[in-house]
Amino acid sequence: MSRIGKMPITIPNGVEVKVDGSTVTVKGPKGELTKTFSDLIHIAVDNDTIVVTRDNDEQEARSLHGLTRTLIHNMVIGVTEGYKKKLQLVGVGYRAQVKNGGLELSLGYSHPVIIDAIEGITFECPSATEIIVSGIDKQQVGQVTADVRGWRPPEPYKGKGIRYEDEHIRRKLGKAASSG
Repeated sequence: MSRIGKMPITIPNGVEVKVDGSTVTVKGPKGELTKTFSDLIHIAVDNDTIVVTRDNDEQEARSLHGLTRTLIHNMVIGVTEGYKKKLQLVGVGYRAQVKNGGLELSLGYSHPVIIDAIEGITFECPSATEIIVSGIDKQQVGQVTADVRGWRPPEPYKGKGIRYEDEHIRRKLGKAASSG
């Protein structure tokens, strides 16, 4: 039995969960999320808990058991608290600002990089070198953050680029002086 999959999910106050076959809809103060899961997994709502079970011990059912429970738990957290990821811009002249809900980045290219606002995702710039990406869908927040970082990933020699707030960049030495 999956250690993570068998743990029940508690439903906080103000959150409404509907299970229609293999489709789960979670509605809370921050919004609504809907996701369809595999038919091998059974999802049941008992009072203030969600229980995820499986029929058999086949490989596919076992691998989906813990995953399904975690995804539903992430949906419940998303509609109550939401998710945030922070990025830092490191480099001379690298700047970010919010324009029309989207993000405008100056990253050393000949033109500004404009990232349009996506439904469910909000951008914040507390300073010119910080970006906060927030939303209720954990996967979407992570994907948008990775897309923004992809415009200028950190490089190992000078450390310039867009990095996650807690990311450590392993630095490399430059050219060695010639001995001769």
